[in-house]
Amino acid sequence: MTSRTTQTVVHFSSAFRLTGFDAPQPAGDYRVDHDEELIEGASWLAWRRVGAFIHLPAIAARASTRQMVPIIPADLEAALEKDHRPS
Repeated sequence: MTSRTTQTVVHFSSAFRLTGFDAPQPAGDYRVDHDEELIEGASWLAWRRVGAFIHLPAIAARASTRQMVPIIPADLEAALEKDHRPS
């Protein structure tokens, strides 16, 4: 099966928390990986998301260790919408 990973950067203006996080994460820019696999048999190229991961800590943070944490894409979208909503 053919697979690919695409990487995006998301920005949070304030601290946020996603399902499964022990603590809120500070505002900043975060790398997010989306793993996808090719849907076989389609008459055009189609990809299905099979996983998503956020890189912690934020890009600008100085840290001796970094980790990739699995996330639910819908939770990330909801957190971004909440963060970008005018107060």
